[in-house]
Amino acid sequence: MRHMSVDIETYSSVPIGKAGMYKYAQSPDFEILLFAYSADGGPVEVIDLTGGGGIPQEVQEALFDPETIKHAYNAAFEWYCLSRYFRIPHPEAWLPQWSCTMLHSLYCGYPASLDASGKALGLDADKAKLATGKALIRYFCVPCKPTKVNGGRTRNLPKHDTDKWELFIEYNRQDVVTEMEIERRLSRFPVPNAVRAQWVTDQTINTRGVAVDTKLVEGALWCGDTVRESLMSEASGITGLANPNSLPQVKAWLEEETGEETPDLRKDTVTALLERDLGSDRARRMLEIRRELGKTSTKKYDAMAAAACGDGHIRGLMQFYGANRTGRWAGRIVQPQNLPRTYLPALPLARELVGGRRLDALRFVYGGVPDTLSQLIRTAFVASPGNLLVDADFSAIEARVIAWLAGEEWVLEVFRTHGKIYEACAAQMFGVPIETIAKGGEHYDLRQKGKVATLALGYQGGPGALIAMGALNMGLTEDELPETVRRWRAANRSIVSFWYDVEGAAISAIQNGKPVSVRDIRFARECDPADGLDFLTILLPSGRKLYYAYPAIGTNRFGRESITYRGMNQVSRKWETTETYGGKLAENITQAVARDCLAEAIERLEAAGYPVVFHVHDEVVIDCPADRARLEDVVRIMVKPPAWANGLPMGADGWVDTFYKKE
Repeated sequence: MRHMSVDIETYSSVPIGKAGMYKYAQSPDFEILLFAYSADGGPVEVIDLTGGGGIPQEVQEALFDPETIKHAYNAAFEWYCLSRYFRIPHPEAWLPQWSCTMLHSLYCGYPASLDASGKALGLDADKAKLATGKALIRYFCVPCKPTKVNGGRTRNLPKHDTDKWELFIEYNRQDVVTEMEIERRLSRFPVPNAVRAQWVTDQTINTRGVAVDTKLVEGALWCGDTVRESLMSEASGITGLANPNSLPQVKAWLEEETGEETPDLRKDTVTALLERDLGSDRARRMLEIRRELGKTSTKKYDAMAAAACGDGHIRGLMQFYGANRTGRWAGRIVQPQNLPRTYLPALPLARELVGGRRLDALRFVYGGVPDTLSQLIRTAFVASPGNLLVDADFSAIEARVIAWLAGEEWVLEVFRTHGKIYEACAAQMFGVPIETIAKGGEHYDLRQKGKVATLALGYQGGPGALIAMGALNMGLTEDELPETVRRWRAANRSIVSFWYDVEGAAISAIQNGKPVSVRDIRFARECDPADGLDFLTILLPSGRKLYYAYPAIGTNRFGRESITYRGMNQVSRKWETTETYGGKLAENITQAVARDCLAEAIERLEAAGYPVVFHVHDEVVIDCPADRARLEDVVRIMVKPPAWANGLPMGADGWVDTFYKKE
């Protein structure tokens, strides 16, 4: 095989951050400015495409040679943009020839961005050059504001600053050098072929996109704006404030109106204040308005409107390996992984009223408009004309997987038979017959304890985990929580043992450098001294590995032995030392295995002619002709265990409809 490393610089008037790569590249004014490449590790050449010339014939031949692997950092961008440049009608056929170095970085536990990955790997990072590069992108790659100084132009061309253009060419060249060095350093820790194939499928799904009900989106935006303007006008009339959306102004007005200090205006504070006697109807109404304004956000609809392509489809909703600790997907653009649920009755009617901008009817039937708009966000994703959506969701996949990994036989038997895990868990915890936990039974109240314990305690959590899962809102008291934890752990001894076995194996592998296995999971320390790379790796049953860079044994805040590694802090978004422990490692492994089950199910569905348009956590959404939209067929494909998961009981359920929802 031959190799070509590629990086391009492009222009489009469509903002890529809001609209996504696909709409960006589909813009009529999209163009490739610079094309940098290296053949088989040779010197980097940069082709300036702004002067009327094209990519030389010999370079084009290498680009389309099946025996030449094309490497790029975030290769999906280069692949799709070059597909547009060459007007390739079916670019998915070209995908298998591409290799994504960003995926390689993520697979090995490193950051997503080129700069952050290079820095974490120890490459020289010149902050001045980095800042210059970003400034050059702003100058040449996006529209500029017309001014008297620039002659009223809306775009900067190379002729407008030839010195900057020469710098931009060098910046483009250096990106290829950096990408090649990252790939070289990680080459001893390869991405499995199966994962590369999944990346190809993922790009195919992202390119396919999902249809959007533009009438509903436009109606929702109109309704939201109208309601917001009405509420703001009412708030101004009540308070006399010029800006009734200003937190300091509203806070000061409330304190003057009620004679009491208002600590803040967070959602829970406003709710608590409304439950009291405020002594002022005006203050009460202002707080109600404040609460309503908090629900009138139309950001998701704005994102849909911005990202919808000319054919009414949104593309690029999923980021492959977006959660690099487990390899799960992350959401992009509309963030489909955190959409509100749909509890509304008569959803088709609500959609019709919003699409028709019938605010009065909407208020009459459903009451609060903001909450109705929020619940309808999901339903803006629709089937293509003549098609139906088939939605299938794995049932309790994490509870099944951790029981399978740990060998918790009673849990596995529940899933192989009746599947009532909450009732069965409560029966195990409290030593009562499961029949008595049925609705109307003597011990039905225990079901809630079984439910929250199952959801919260699988990864070594304690009372805090129960609270985070909503135990106090489910009728449990704080005094009951420690006993609930004790009973769950006593009923799930194999899972508890799995936590400590996993932690012990990881510590042993780090300290001794010898592989250690826990059931079907292998822990090892893998190093490349030449480049200073050092990993704790966890080999999953699927053959995929989880990577923890620069592992060590330290002391945690409790004074106990603790595993540390270098990784991306999910809060600070910085590359830094992070602690972990048995329960957290068990969570990573469980979610990674669940992810592998989903990935294989997607491959089988695609092969069977069921085109996936997006997926969320453990749920797939398929857009197919109505005569093939049979839930039972999709479920049958979903629940077939992978070849490496012998004995894992799988379950799935779902629905068929014209629009997306969450029942």
